[in-house]
Amino acid sequence: MRRLALLLFLAGAASAAPAVLPAPAASPQQVISLTSGTIGLPMQIILLLTGLTLLPVLLMSATPFLRITLVLHFLRQAIGTQSAPSNQVMIGLSLFLTMVIMQPVLKESYEKGWLPYEQGQLKGEAAWKKGAEPIQKFLIRFVREKDVRMLIEVSHSTAPATAGELEPRILLPAYVLSELKTGFQIGAMLFLPFLIIDLLVASITLSVGIVQLPPAMVSAPFKILLFVMVDGWNLVVGSLVRSFY
Repeated sequence: MRRLALLLFLAGAASAAPAVLPAPAASPQQVISLTSGTIGLPMQIILLLTGLTLLPVLLMSATPFLRITLVLHFLRQAIGTQSAPSNQVMIGLSLFLTMVIMQPVLKESYEKGWLPYEQGQLKGEAAWKKGAEPIQKFLIRFVREKDVRMLIEVSHSTAPATAGELEPRILLPAYVLSELKTGFQIGAMLFLPFLIIDLLVASITLSVGIVQLPPAMVSAPFKILLFVMVDGWNLVVGSLVRSFY
């Protein structure tokens, strides 16, 4: 009887004990292996969000968007219409023109980099280099040698043998400086004809004795009429787009 009672006790304890299950294997997407160089899903999300935050900066500084917005801003100031067209319209027009100019470059980058990567013909690093080549060539076309030399000197970097070997940390700020200079030059040229109208109207109003009426208020209709008669929007936008080809 004692042996039977002991066996019944052990059987009950075994049935009441919780089953020990093996630990679930970690999902391959949730593991970040530093030795193999793979990046898990959380890190991919962090990198994607970081890239999205930098995307507006690249759009505004590393594309024709910079020059176009500068020129349109100077044009509005030269005509004398402080809020027409509005900032939203100016930015929208600049964005659409940027898409028109960059479309061939992005298409070439997609065909050389992303498409072979999808088809398994190139690995990640090689696909990145191939896809970045058209964009790099586009930026180099509008970079001034003087700006590149200055940035190399202040950063204490070694001068590359060819322009294609420029690092992004040198190429991108050099492109921004070059575009700022070009935009200011075009803006100064746009100011000249409207400045002549302002001087003529100011001299006429002062000679007649109209002192209380601001000359800018009188010259604004004439500047707008001149701009419309010469089809100014077509000339300015057409010249801007052609300057990138």
